Amino acid sequence: MRVPPFDTAALGDGLPFAEALDDLRAAVTHRGVAVVQAPPGSGKTTLAPPLVADCVPGRVVVTGPRRVAVRAAAHRLAHLTGTGIGELVGYTVRGDRQLRRGARIEFVTPGVLVRRLLADPELAGTAAVVLDEIHERALDTDLLLGMLAEVRQLRDLPLVAMSATLDAPAVADVLADDVGPAPLVDSPGALYPLDIRWAPSPTPRTDARGVTREFLHHVAATTVHHHGEGDTLVFVPGAREVDRVVEELRDRVPRAEVLPLHGRLGPREQDRATGAREGDSSRIIVSTDLAESSLTVPGVRLVVDAGLSREPRRDAARDMSGLVTVQASRASMTQRAGRAARLGPGTAVRLIEESAWSRAPEHVTPQITTADLTEAALTLAAWGSPRGEALPLLTPPPSPAIAAAEETLRGLGLVDGEGRITPEGTAAARVPADPRLARALLEGALLVGTRSAAEVVAALADDLRSDDGDLDRLVGDLRSGRGREASRWRREVERLTRLVATETEGSRSDATGLVTALAHPGRIARRVGDGPTYLLASGTRAALPAGNPLRHHEWIVVADVARAEGRVAAGTGAVIRLAAGLIREEAETAGAGLRVRETRADLGEGRVTAREVDAIGAIELSSTPVRADASTGADAVARALADRGLDLLVWSPAADALRRRLAVLHHHLDAPWPDVSDAALARRLDEWLGPELQRIATGTPVARIDLTDPLRRLLPWPAATRLDELAPERLSVPSGSRVAITWPEHDDPSAAPVVAVKLQECFGLAESPLLVDGRVPVLFHLLSPARRPLAVTDDLASFWSGPYSQVRAEMRGRYPKHPWPEDPWTAPATGRTKRRT
Repeated sequence: MRVPPFDTAALGDGLPFAEALDDLRAAVTHRGVAVVQAPPGSGKTTLAPPLVADCVPGRVVVTGPRRVAVRAAAHRLAHLTGTGIGELVGYTVRGDRQLRRGARIEFVTPGVLVRRLLADPELAGTAAVVLDEIHERALDTDLLLGMLAEVRQLRDLPLVAMSATLDAPAVADVLADDVGPAPLVDSPGALYPLDIRWAPSPTPRTDARGVTREFLHHVAATTVHHHGEGDTLVFVPGAREVDRVVEELRDRVPRAEVLPLHGRLGPREQDRATGAREGDSSRIIVSTDLAESSLTVPGVRLVVDAGLSREPRRDAARDMSGLVTVQASRASMTQRAGRAARLGPGTAVRLIEESAWSRAPEHVTPQITTADLTEAALTLAAWGSPRGEALPLLTPPPSPAIAAAEETLRGLGLVDGEGRITPEGTAAARVPADPRLARALLEGALLVGTRSAAEVVAALADDLRSDDGDLDRLVGDLRSGRGREASRWRREVERLTRLVATETEGSRSDATGLVTALAHPGRIARRVGDGPTYLLASGTRAALPAGNPLRHHEWIVVADVARAEGRVAAGTGAVIRLAAGLIREEAETAGAGLRVRETRADLGEGRVTAREVDAIGAIELSSTPVRADASTGADAVARALADRGLDLLVWSPAADALRRRLAVLHHHLDAPWPDVSDAALARRLDEWLGPELQRIATGTPVARIDLTDPLRRLLPWPAATRLDELAPERLSVPSGSRVAITWPEHDDPSAAPVVAVKLQECFGLAESPLLVDGRVPVLFHLLSPARRPLAVTDDLASFWSGPYSQVRAEMRGRYPKHPWPEDPWTAPATGRTKRRT
């Protein structure tokens, strides 16, 4: 009889989740799958893996969303079982592995398990998988859920997905089998009483540069005010904010031990924050959201929550990605507050107004909907599901984002034109790094030597900063040990060096630009003119800030670019924060995947012109004027119309007049008269302007295209036969003249049509004419013999009966040769003087 290695009864003593263990055991035993929903602190991370291990004969792999959480969970469970780390319970994270051959439970980060699946889709040697904290909607965890659902179709692999707040039925549907959705195991948990308080900041929390110093001062001041005998956990959005609050608190609360907690700390510093209190001093732990739900900080009785989170965002137009500070979701703030009531009654202070709570989003935004998907796209291609097609995912990747990611991978040579992975892509997928950095490491090793390539990639991977924006100088400082992160950087260099299968000879100290360009060929840039502005191969323009030492370089590669906080240089909305110098030969080597020789056409100066260009993306190396073919010219016209709209076209007086008449008819009569607004005409361009667009595409100047006949193509038949009746071009007046009607602008069709005519030509006209089937009165501008306005009216009867007498008294002496009768009703209308009448 097999003896279970874990005493779950002893492990579960005092933990609310212990009551759900029988249900979980039944689900794993009978269905091989379960979805657990239990709040933070209920004990699911401590109890579920041992329970699953008791149900299967081999090793159980458990994912945690972050390295610090993985290490903390493994150490805690090993301690509870009375064994050393790695013996019965171990872990594997990037650059650190504590695991012996006989270990039954292995905690890993999602990225580690993703790469194992790519190397071995059946996960041989793994008896079961537990996905923890899936409610955080991290990208790798979402992918794992879909990938493991497919693995379960290949073999019997027990799988447990655990969540604190996520909609569990949706996960159960993703993991459905022939029997139906996966069984749900619910554990409501139990918290002690929790006192929620509100302490909004008198100053804004964020501005254009991020979290304000004033708000961080408010965070520290609030913490000092409420901190008592128990430990305090403070939530701020990022490592920079953690360090600033820690610095202030250490000055203001000297008797407390103030500790930072974020992902960039070393293991020893993280363990110090997540471990139990040492000594009698109270503790204040200032943390990012990694302490929100994925690990336990013992002894906390007070939570101070800034109410902010960091989420990934991609700016496709500028080829920029990064983390942005946003309002935290209600689910996240609820989990943070719950940390204060794990061991006894607690207090949570939220630094927002209570009304802001109701406006906050309910759940965290899934990373798959906002993040750069390049690494995910490579994973999906390596898995055999390009773009995630047919893979069961909680949220499918947005089409524009996954298409952009696939285009990036094609530029790197990692997928082919159909999105299938290439041999280079397969090699890159084995490297636990962003695909851009993996490509730079593997190809850079061949060009500049393994260590040189690893040094640059390590600096790029850790998002390190240079005070002057010079990446070459930053890498040099790290080599010499002067850089602030030199020790951690050196460890990462060693790890990356080991990942390269074949050690290459040689090393280049000037490799920074080339290796960075291999990672980001779309950010190879060439100076525009003599100023600080550079054109990137992606098509974006960005500027070096004043004082940057790279301004003398014609070629650079941009490692980090951000939106400008103002106009850095004409024509650019982006500022270069970190870059390295390049020479043209290096740009051509790294940008080979973006190298094109093609005909490019533009619609400028009123006509299409074309050039045969040799280019790296948008950067032209050389060009020769040529005649545009129809297809290339049509693309140029389409781009110009997309950028400039119908302002591109030249409206002749006749075409403009027809458009105005049609606009009035559509406004008052609607169908079948066409909508001729800019938006409507743009939607029907091919229908009414197709032949003319082809002529423009093949070289006809825009000014030579008369839009009158094209516009007539929209006229409805047979209603079009009434156009001149409903909206005539001219109006007959009593003098016999046919006076032009000025119809209102096409974007103001409710205005009245205007007839400007000499007053004497309207004698006897008692009623103002109505147009458009009697719906629209004509507005008369009655003019003097010198064609200056005397009156404006759409009610001639009222004018003749009243204001006319005043006009007659003022004008008869000024214009004595023209008739000014006392009775305008019966006087003959004329456009002539008295003598010629």
